[in-house]
Amino acid sequence: MELAKLTITPLGKSKIPAFKVLFNPTTYSISKSVTWAEPERAEGSSTPRSNVKFNAPKLEFGGGQSRELSLKLFFDVTDVPVINGERIRDVRKLTDKLVKLTLKERAGNKELAPPKCRVSWGEGRSPTMDFPFVGVVQSLSQEFTLFDSNGTPLRANVDVKFLEFLSAEVDKRRNDPEFTTRIVKRGDTLSSIAAEMLDDPSRWRIIADANHLDNPRILEVGMSLSIPKIG
Repeated sequence: MELAKLTITPLGKSKIPAFKVLFNPTTYSISKSVTWAEPERAEGSSTPRSNVKFNAPKLEFGGGQSRELSLKLFFDVTDVPVINGERIRDVRKLTDKLVKLTLKERAGNKELAPPKCRVSWGEGRSPTMDFPFVGVVQSLSQEFTLFDSNGTPLRANVDVKFLEFLSAEVDKRRNDPEFTTRIVKRGDTLSSIAAEMLDDPSRWRIIADANHLDNPRILEVGMSLSIPKIG
């Protein structure tokens, strides 16, 4: 079985093509912060309002922050790998693909913000899986560690952090207990899945939009699709 490679796919109107990392990360981390607040302070007081019945004040939920996906990636072209028919002799040919995700793009006369991206890795089996992760690059750090006789970088360590981009519609569906998922099987198309799950093959676009599928014709076997509830 072919090793599944971590893949980064720019979404929306971005012209940057999807790409796979050279080596899968050995570790990754996902963090999320939530806000809890103490009761409002009494008027004129510098300390929170207390409750004499308890040892600590009752906390009130103040909302959640976006998740953060942190990846440590390694790139090495000392063996001159061939990628998409091109022999790579400068590691920046690969790391620059990540750099482009931090830059604005142009579409005609309009400037576009750096693209949202879908980070995919492996075959999802659970609706609570970490991947695919949809977000924007929040920070990027490159360290070049080996050079040829001309000073061309051959190895690099890259730390990249994605900040989750979660639309209100997707967030609502995640919290819906009737929300369902569907694992992609060989031979599936969005139309066939829409016919099975929504009783109408023409509703494939609803599934595509819910899963941020930039190219709905490309489905990875084993990926988990979110199926929105149709009223």
